[in-house]
Amino acid sequence: MTDVQGGFRGWVAARKGVWSRLRFTSLRLRLVVVFGLVALTAAVSASGIAYWLNREAVLTRTQDAVLRDFEQEMQNRAGLLPEKPTQDELQHTAGQMANSSQRFSVLLVAQDADGKPAYGNSGGLDGFTLADVPQSLRTAVNEKQQVDSSNKAEYHLYWQRTVADDTPYLVAGTKVIGGGPTGYMLKSLEPEAKDLNSLGWSLGIATGLALIGSALLAQAAATTVLKPVQRLGAAARRLGEGKLDTRLRVSGTDELADLSRTFNKAAEALEKRVADMAGRDDASRRFVADMSHELRTPLTAITAVTEVLEEELEMETGSMDPMIEPAVRLVVSETRRLNDLVENLMEVTRFDAGTARLVIDQVDLADQITACIDARAWLDAVDLDAERGIMARLDPRRLDVILANLIGNALKHGGSPVRVAVQEADDSIVIAVRDHGPGIPEDVLPHVFDRFYKASASRPRSEGSGLGLSIALENAHIHGGEITAANSPDGGAVFTLRLPRDASNLTEQTDANETDGKASDGPKKGDA
Repeated sequence: MTDVQGGFRGWVAARKGVWSRLRFTSLRLRLVVVFGLVALTAAVSASGIAYWLNREAVLTRTQDAVLRDFEQEMQNRAGLLPEKPTQDELQHTAGQMANSSQRFSVLLVAQDADGKPAYGNSGGLDGFTLADVPQSLRTAVNEKQQVDSSNKAEYHLYWQRTVADDTPYLVAGTKVIGGGPTGYMLKSLEPEAKDLNSLGWSLGIATGLALIGSALLAQAAATTVLKPVQRLGAAARRLGEGKLDTRLRVSGTDELADLSRTFNKAAEALEKRVADMAGRDDASRRFVADMSHELRTPLTAITAVTEVLEEELEMETGSMDPMIEPAVRLVVSETRRLNDLVENLMEVTRFDAGTARLVIDQVDLADQITACIDARAWLDAVDLDAERGIMARLDPRRLDVILANLIGNALKHGGSPVRVAVQEADDSIVIAVRDHGPGIPEDVLPHVFDRFYKASASRPRSEGSGLGLSIALENAHIHGGEITAANSPDGGAVFTLRLPRDASNLTEQTDANETDGKASDGPKKGDA
């Protein structure tokens, strides 16, 4: 059953691929359609003109031959009849006239000696009758015309084409000049109609072949024209995917070749520009990383000294001069802030270099959040709404960094109590951190995760470095998650963290600081 479904899906996918290539917005299809319409118009026009010319030629040739033969028969045979012939004479003459080379039916009409109408036809009683002759033709035949310089005969030969029982006929009639019978002729044009039908079919087939030929020609032309365009499109897609070494093979001197050359020049310039920017970016990251590493050595010594000074302040033995005590407290505070800044800069450098990696472990979210809050002495200021037993496979250290930054930011800028709620959603977990402060201004919301961004330009110096929320967001991204910031309808800001329940299937990345022993696995103080 699975094989059958797979085959059906493959067939559907193939059909969709064909349709996508033949959709009406496709230039290839439009070229084929335009070529086809032009060829169809030309072929139909040529076939129509050829059919009309051949039809007129065939009918005119047959018609002239029949009328000429009928006129001669009327002169040679009907003209020898007496002015008032008998029916037998009419019948005999009509039969003789019908035996001519054209094989048409003849009807002779005259008045006998008693003044009564007499008829004679070549087909007996069931043959050609006067009823088969259109009234308009009979009227024209019997109409006597005045003889003058432009008209030398009282009566003329008239003809008309008619259709009876789907069969075309030629009907003609004339009157013997100087007194005598009136003769009518009926000739079937069915052989000529069959010939014209055959001609029509031949022209129709020729039109179809011309249409197919034009479609093939259009396909060939479209392939010739569009193949370079398709290669250009594929190259542009590869360039958009970051393959900056993509180039087109240029052949010819036409406009498409010029376009390919232009693309290659643009791609070369882009590659050089990106390489220069990447080089400057790498140099900048190396500078930050090197600076951070270099700062750690003197910071270690300074931190040791400030710890001693801080212990002296806490002992309150009175050994420290009250005049320098504020300066000592400032040095201790700023040293701690500088140490946090260096650690954050190193963490940002790992993310930028792509060397950060996950160390996955099975954690209970309630225990993890409780440990984060307890390690920073926030138990009295934070309300936790999380049931025990909600398990997830995450990096505990990075989750601690995220929570510390979100909760610390809420306590610093929002105000307690801060509420942390955990919910389960399908294959992910959602952690919401809400404060009860004034909320985040609308113009600040789009920038809260920007590095070194501070909402108030009048306070460029603050306890935080402006990197905390950006680091939290990067840690969420490396898990395959996301953090969003919004204002609650009931007041206060809400930061929502969404992480996959199992991040172990993500591609692990090498953490450079863990390989050289410089990573810190302990919880860090969050700053925003």
